[in-house]
Order: sequence, then structure tokens, then C-alpha cells
Amino acid sequence: MAYRSGMHPSAMRLLSVNLGRAKAVPYTDQPEGVSGIDKRPADGPVRVAVPGSEGFGASGLAGDTVCDTRHHGGDEQAVYAMAREDLDDWERTLGRELPNGAFGENLTTTGLDLTGALIGERWRVGAELLLELTSGRIPCRTFQGHMGEPRWVKRFMEKGAPGAYFRVLEPGEIRAGDPVRIVHRPSHEVTVALQFRAVTTQRELLPRLLAAGGALHPEALATARKYVAEYGA
Repeated sequence: MAYRSGMHPSAMRLLSVNLGRAKAVPYTDQPEGVSGIDKRPADGPVRVAVPGSEGFGASGLAGDTVCDTRHHGGDEQAVYAMAREDLDDWERTLGRELPNGAFGENLTTTGLDLTGALIGERWRVGAELLLELTSGRIPCRTFQGHMGEPRWVKRFMEKGAPGAYFRVLEPGEIRAGDPVRIVHRPSHEVTVALQFRAVTTQRELLPRLLAAGGALHPEALATARKYVAEYGA
């Protein structure tokens, strides 16, 4: 199931919609030395649309900034969601407060199990927006610097609860408090957890990603196909 165990699907909703502005930081290799990872909850409604291909498009959210479009943003990573429950777990581990948006996520959710969600799963957010899940989030140097925690990238990968990226299938306006409905669950078993482990720490799992087909982020799909071509299924 994609909703949290013990919680009714009616509890699935957005706690906040988070936006970031470009600002100079010392921990990015973006050419201008700026990042939009520091995201804060928006006060009102936010329009979400298809941003354009990677390298040209940025965030799918109006008013949000993706500075390093070489590696972030674009159609396949138009929206990044993180479960409040996972942030709460990290709060207990790190012994510090992590407000909504702390991981640079656009959507902070409650009642949803993002780690157990399926590649290709579709969410109706609010009345209009339709999203399709493409991949888990791979931690980078900018995330490490933003968090300021020792060995952060390794710790994040070991935990294996990376949140999820989505593509926009139908644009729409959203705001904090909007319900989230899962309107499509694929028949395969490629979860965010499986996809994340396959592309980070357990490459032998890559052949299993092929079951997700074209719903999978194109880079992950190409990696899985290359692995099978070289080593077999």
C-alpha cells in the first residue's frame, strides 16, 4: 500500500508546498555558486506545470528555483516530495528540528509511504494536478552542504528513504492542506526503495527495474538496460 500503515487514505494530504530562491552558498559546484535548495513553505496557492527537459527546464513549481539544471529539475524531476514522517524520523536521529522543506522538497506530505510507493504511481493532488512518480532522490554535494551533517550523503543512502521525484501529467494549482489521492498503482513491484538501492548501493538489483518500463526516470532505465546488456538479467 502507498499510504502509511494504520492511517486511512483520507489522511493523505499536503502539509506544505515549498519554494526556494537562488542564493549564494559555499557548497555547490554550480557555475554561479548559487542554489535554491533552501525551500520554505508558500503562503498561498502555487501553480505546477511541465518545466521542460533537463538542462533547459527547471522546477515545475511557479516561484521555485532550480539553479543547477545540469543535474536537477526538468520534466522527469519536476516535483520532489518528502514525507513528514521521514523528516520526523531524521529529527530523532539528528537531534535537531527539520521544518517542512528542510530537505529541499517541494511537497511535504503526511499519511503517504513514499519509500514503498511504486515507480509509475500517479497522484491527484488537489482538484487539478496529476503527478507520476519517476525515481527516488540521489543525494549530492549541495544537499550535504545544506544539511551540514558529517557523512550526510552516505547516511542518507544507508537509510534508503529518499523521497520521490515526479513528472507532471496534468498541470494544476495546489496549496497546503490539499488532499492527495493515489489514482493509479502499476502492477509491477518496483518501489522507490528498490529503485534507490539499485542505482546506489546494490547494482545487482538493476535488472528488476526494467519491469517499470517507460515510467522510470530515463537515466535509471538506461543504466538498467546497460547493466543487463553487460552482465545479463
